[in-house]
Amino acid sequence: MYKVTPNPPHASNAEPADAKLQAAAQRAIHHYLPPSDDTATSDHATNNLFLVSPNIDTETLLANAAENLESANQMAATLAFDLEDPHRAIILGIQQLIDLSALLVARAQEQVAPAASPATA
Repeated sequence: MYKVTPNPPHASNAEPADAKLQAAAQRAIHHYLPPSDDTATSDHATNNLFLVSPNIDTETLLANAAENLESANQMAATLAFDLEDPHRAIILGIQQLIDLSALLVARAQEQVAPAASPATA
């Protein structure tokens, strides 16, 4: 015997289940993907590969910049003694720029946190 079934079948209880499902889906989306501030997304370009957290204070940023410059200074010094004259002069010039940048960062650190920065002689 052939029974006529509508496609899709009409169910009297389909609407409440859909409403419950929709509400559960919205709760899950809001739980795992919280709404973001439009101002925060507009401040940052979407194509950045690396991003410095906007919540980091200036003193911490300057301290990390100083450490990076010191590391670059040491690498340039080590490399300069392994090279001959024409290339050594270029590396020593780069090292001088690193030293000058380190002085600028140190001065900025003194202005941001005078008591926390080391005393200069």
